[in-house]
Amino acid sequence: MQTTNTVDLGNPDLYTTLERHARWRELAAEDAMVWSEPGSSPGGFWSVFSHRACAAVLAPSAPLTSEYGMMIGFDREHPDNSGGRMMVVSDHEQHRKLRKLVGPLLSRAAARRLAERVRTEVGGLLDQALDGGVCDVATAIGPRIPAAVVCEILGVPAEDEDMLIDLTNHAFGGEDELFDGMTPRQAHTEILVYFDELITARRKEPGDDLVSTLVTDDELTVDDVLLNCDNVLIGGNETTRHAITGAVHALATVPGLPAALRDGSADVDTVVEEVLRWTSPAMHVLRVTTADVTINGRDLPPGTPVVAWLPAANRDPAEFDDPDTFRPGRKPNRHITFGHGMHHCLGSALARIELSVVLRVLAERVSRVDLDREPEWLRAIVVQGYRELPVRFTAR
Repeated sequence: MQTTNTVDLGNPDLYTTLERHARWRELAAEDAMVWSEPGSSPGGFWSVFSHRACAAVLAPSAPLTSEYGMMIGFDREHPDNSGGRMMVVSDHEQHRKLRKLVGPLLSRAAARRLAERVRTEVGGLLDQALDGGVCDVATAIGPRIPAAVVCEILGVPAEDEDMLIDLTNHAFGGEDELFDGMTPRQAHTEILVYFDELITARRKEPGDDLVSTLVTDDELTVDDVLLNCDNVLIGGNETTRHAITGAVHALATVPGLPAALRDGSADVDTVVEEVLRWTSPAMHVLRVTTADVTINGRDLPPGTPVVAWLPAANRDPAEFDDPDTFRPGRKPNRHITFGHGMHHCLGSALARIELSVVLRVLAERVSRVDLDREPEWLRAIVVQGYRELPVRFTAR
């Protein structure tokens, strides 16, 4: 274990090129623990990078909490106002209650029911892309599929999907100049206003969607329902879109992958896991210590913010052979893309179904995918995402 001081790791300029992977790989290999002085976070924070250390910080038994916030910028003295009310920033009984309410609509069974909707959505998008022109997957395909799925779960009318995609872009990609017309805080406010109107409609006329499920629970306030709709919308959209874009990136750059998926020599489910590891869209998760704890040999008092960098853990050479290479048949593949412990992503089954359908449909209908030029990356610290991925699809 090595403890070092370095630049502010909450600076989004550090993550706009592939140099980020070299930096993360070195820090993971050293099992480093790094302190970032106050800057992007008012009180500073510690960071861990290795697979072992990230899993330990996120473990259910670890004396750390998400209730002060889950992203750089929050800490015990500067907490997230949603703490203890929104599922992703709640612990213990409240977290279990919310998972029990939301879980059935995001379960493996629900994902299987939605698979045909995903197939229809992918087919329609490919119809538009297979015209021989350049398709920017990061804008034309990646966001559309998870948005359609999440909006159906929430009971959002199809005509509102484009607006909500735009708002989620601003909510999670707010540091990038693509989204400088609105701050993340403004985007979240707009999302909450939208769901406030939808909640009013569902109280009068409930359906079988998530909003209706939440509003019928007498223990949840309207604000609780709003916050958790925001949580599901953004969580379901913003990370999966980049994994889907990354799947197309892999099809364009991994030799023989489209043909291997088509003839069955590459197992789709195994490839999905490698897409999740290789893209690792959720960039970091923050926790705050609740008791004296030793992490990587350093004693930390209660109230200390600690950040686990998931892409670094997912390319830790101690856990993954040749970690920067996309290996379609990689087994075992103990990635922590969806987190670890009680906060393991509730939408993981949905994300896996969406990715498997995308890969299958592309393999069926496309003989090759060619990069038009190298991708551009978002200037962001919450998601490791594609700003642009221009490709050409060749139909079979």
